[in-house]
This record gives sequence, C-alpha cells and structure tokens, in this order.
Amino acid sequence: MKILVLNCGSSSIKYKLFEMDSKSVLAQGGIEKIGLKDSFLKFTMPNGEKVQLDREIPEHTAGIEFILATLTDKQYGCIQSLDEINAVGHRLVHGGEKFNKSVLITEEVIDKVKECSDIAPLHNPANLKGVAAVTKILPEVPQVGVFDTAFHQTMPDYAYMYALPYELYEKYGIRRYGFHGTSHRYVSKRVCEILGTDYNNSKIITAHIGNGGSITAVENGKSIDTSMGMTPVEGLMMGTRVGDLDLGVVTYLMEKEHMSIQDFSTLINKKSGLAGVSGVSSDMRDIENAVNAGNQRADLARKMFIYRVRKYIGSYVAAMNGVDTLVFTGGIGENDAYVRSEVCKGLTYLGIEINEELNAKTRGKEVVISTPASKVKVVVVPTDEEYMIASDTMNIVKR
Repeated sequence: MKILVLNCGSSSIKYKLFEMDSKSVLAQGGIEKIGLKDSFLKFTMPNGEKVQLDREIPEHTAGIEFILATLTDKQYGCIQSLDEINAVGHRLVHGGEKFNKSVLITEEVIDKVKECSDIAPLHNPANLKGVAAVTKILPEVPQVGVFDTAFHQTMPDYAYMYALPYELYEKYGIRRYGFHGTSHRYVSKRVCEILGTDYNNSKIITAHIGNGGSITAVENGKSIDTSMGMTPVEGLMMGTRVGDLDLGVVTYLMEKEHMSIQDFSTLINKKSGLAGVSGVSSDMRDIENAVNAGNQRADLARKMFIYRVRKYIGSYVAAMNGVDTLVFTGGIGENDAYVRSEVCKGLTYLGIEINEELNAKTRGKEVVISTPASKVKVVVVPTDEEYMIASDTMNIVKR
C-alpha cells in the first residue's frame, strides 16, 4: 500500500510517499515560498542526491499538482501512475475537543476543522487547502486527518483548564490543548519497543525540543500533561516563541509601547525566544557558535533554554509521581549533545546518569545514552511524525 503524507503550511507543502508493506520511503521533499515568484520544489532522490526545481507556484493546488507530476516523472519519479497512491494522510494541527483520534476526512470533518480555525488561524486553513487540493486532483482517493492535538485529549480537566471564569471555557473552549501530539505519541511508543517495556505500564517524559518545543508526561500510554497550551506559544522557550510569560507583561508592554494586538502577537511568536534573548539567531547551532565566540547574550539564551526544559521535566516527574524513561527528540533533542548533557546534570536527584562519551557521539540515531546504573533510562529517539500519519491512514482506510 502506497500512502502520500502531506503537511501543508501557509506558504509550504512538505510530503513523503511511503510503501507501507516494506515501511520504506519512496520519495520526500517539499515546496517553499508558495505565492512568491521564487517558489521551488526541493526533494531527495533515492541515492541521496538533492534536487531543486524552480517554478512559480501561485497556490496550494498548483503545488500539489507539481508534487504529483514529479512523483510520476520519468527522470525524477518513483511511481508509474497516480493510481498507485492508495490514500493520502494529512497533518491537521488543531482538532480542539472535537477530535481525539485520527479520522477519515469527510465534509462533516472539514466543517468541524473549520470551526477550530479561530484558535489555529495560521495552521488549520492552510492544512485544509491541502485537503481541498487532493479532493480536486484525486477525488477517488481516501484522505485521513491526523491531529497534533488528539494525543493530548486524554489530559484530565484539572491539567488542561485555565483558572479563568468557567463560562469562558464553555463559551469559547479556552483551555490547554497541547501540540506535537503525533511526535510525542510516536517516540513514547517507539522507546518502549527499543527497551522492551510495557507501554501501558510506564511513566515516560518526552522532550520534543527544536525550533518549536514541548514536553509531555505520558503515563501508561496516555498524555496526562503537556507544556504547550491553547496555542503553541505557552511552555518552553523556543526559537522565536516566548513560552511562559507573566500575563501582566501583556498589558504593561501594550500600554508602554503603544502596541496593537497584532504587534504583540508578532513579538511573542516571531521575535522572542532564543532569537530575542541572544540577538543572534533562533537556531541553536548558531547560538552555540556565538557562545564559543564569547557572546554573553547567546550564553544567557542557551542557559535559559536548558533551565526551562529541566524545570518542565521535574514538574512532570511530580505529576506522575515518578518517571521510568526520559526521551529526547526533535532537532535539538536528537542532535545537541551539550543540551542533553546539561539538562541531565540537573536531574541527578532522580538517579539519572548518562554516558557522556556515548552522548557526545549521538546525533539523529536511536541510542540509549544512560548508563546501566541509571535509575531512569535516557534515550534519544528521532521522531517520525510522517510515518505515524501514514500508519494511522493505512489503519483507517483498511477498515
């Protein structure tokens, strides 16, 4: 069974084509700068060669048509005909309280996703553009929606509610939803396969840390708390997002700086985090280079980042009354040995002990980096949200 996975952003489309029988990736790539004159499709050939095809792509349907044409192209393609695509799986960011699992996409589902667009205005409309494009081009192919928020729908009410008047929750659905759910679900399951432990009898903390980041407490296979909230701004310090912030700062700054709502949204989403504190970059690799060059603000930004990751891990140990396994994933979690080491140095009270030599050599691979004596297993697990989407899609269309 061949399944195409699409992740549509406002100006981008990422894709992977899976052969599910062999669990192999036949093709992967993405389109960037949709709607701009310098838009392009970039993909990786089976031999590892990267190819970029420049073309003006005015909107998402044209972009998906370009991707499909490339998949069947004599020079670059991997399939003979679009008839070989059995189903399409979509990453859908926000399902609110309406979806607690992946679903076959119908008109009713589309309407419900649109209802959630008020709380995910940047993501849901873009995701639905991908659904509409596939419906137009491949009308007979089943489509499945996999929600970032679905995994976190098992959180208890005392964890997801804000201490606002209850009527605001009833009226607007204001509560914590959490994100990166597909990643947290994948790595928490995968680590149990690696360790040979029981997913349904476990206490796992998953640290998905990259340009965006969130930490989740997974107890007995269910998310019981996560660091992101109603939107992806809450929680950890991120590449450009502020993370946790005293809400009094909102009114104070808006008054002092005469900021509009949009101005403040831009500040906390695009100008804060590592980039805002360091003044250097939102990328931890650039931060590291700046630290090594003696940049004190970059050093402060990295210390703040590590401290907040460690603090959330500690709070989720308390939430679950213990922890068996700590998982690092995401761009920083998978590749930054220094961050992993510094986070773990502040968790020795849990009996955590990592093999520093092994940790230093680990980049983007499944590796147990804790020592045999460590009371908590510490494991690096590269995330694979696309495979999780493909797997859900296959299971749903086979029913």
